[in-house]
Amino acid sequence: MILRPATRGELPAVLALLADEERVVDPASVTVTPAHERAFADIEADARNEMLVLVDDDADAHGQVLGCLQATYIPGLGKGGAERALIEAVRIRADRRGGGLGRELMERAVARAGARGCALVQLTSNKSRTDAHRFYASLGFASSHDGFKLAL
Repeated sequence: MILRPATRGELPAVLALLADEERVVDPASVTVTPAHERAFADIEADARNEMLVLVDDDADAHGQVLGCLQATYIPGLGKGGAERALIEAVRIRADRRGGGLGRELMERAVARAGARGCALVQLTSNKSRTDAHRFYASLGFASSHDGFKLAL
């Protein structure tokens, strides 16, 4: 497996992963809108943002995207002025869950943040996703804060 920044050509595969957590969505069926294109271009151009993909490096898989996440590196005055990494949009293909890919994706993303000098990795997860909460706890994440969101 390889973890690396997504390419523009992988945008449909990433959107397919984000479209439905419970089933596999064919990337060919995904509509890539101008808004998606702009957002991807903005992420690509920003040194503090990465859309990362976990890709199967097996020659027979042809570089199939099996997972993704977005990492945003946030400067701050706390933690001695170190950056923190915010991880969002974590997904593994529905037909590949349960085999350790999610753990591999997250462990590699955390290592990447550490190598960058981040002092903290944080994420949010919907309160209804109790399986995801157990998974994150098994990786060492602590449920230390309540999060709030305001849709605009």
